[in-house]
Amino acid sequence: MDRIQPQSTELRRLLDERTADLQRVKAEYDNYRKQVRRDRMAVREIATENVLRALLPVLDAVEAARRQEEAMPSGLRAVVDVLGSQLGTLGLQSFGEEGEPFDPTCHEAVTHVVAADAECLVCTEILSPGYRVGDRLLRPARVTVTGPPPAGGTVGGGWTRAGLGGTVRPEPGGGGPAALWRRP
Repeated sequence: MDRIQPQSTELRRLLDERTADLQRVKAEYDNYRKQVRRDRMAVREIATENVLRALLPVLDAVEAARRQEEAMPSGLRAVVDVLGSQLGTLGLQSFGEEGEPFDPTCHEAVTHVVAADAECLVCTEILSPGYRVGDRLLRPARVTVTGPPPAGGTVGGGWTRAGLGGTVRPEPGGGGPAALWRRP
């Protein structure tokens, strides 16, 4: 009997050790599966964004055709409607409405009209709509804004970033939609 007890204790220890190893391997595998699932979703979202970004010129052409609705044949109108609904199922959202407050994170001001009685910058004309997928911006809306005169002075060469006024132009060399410059 003395021999059975030590073997039983040794077997119990080995069993516990193997069980712990198995639980660790199972946890690692579960974490791996979750990571692969997250990676697949990220790749899918990026691929969808790339396809939708490539279709933005098509949407611009559709929007131009929509503006001339009387010249658009009914068959083309049906294609436009189906295209819009299918892109919506992929999560594409159009934005940019006249009268909404100017937000430099999602609007690109192309022109600024000074209105002395205005309190804040407002989008008064949508030159091209902006698009997003979920919370990711694909393209800012290009707009004309109306608002108060700028509160700043000029900097070397007459260009200023102190505010918007006169005709607004994108920053030379890029800088994104919020980087606006003007010549007084």
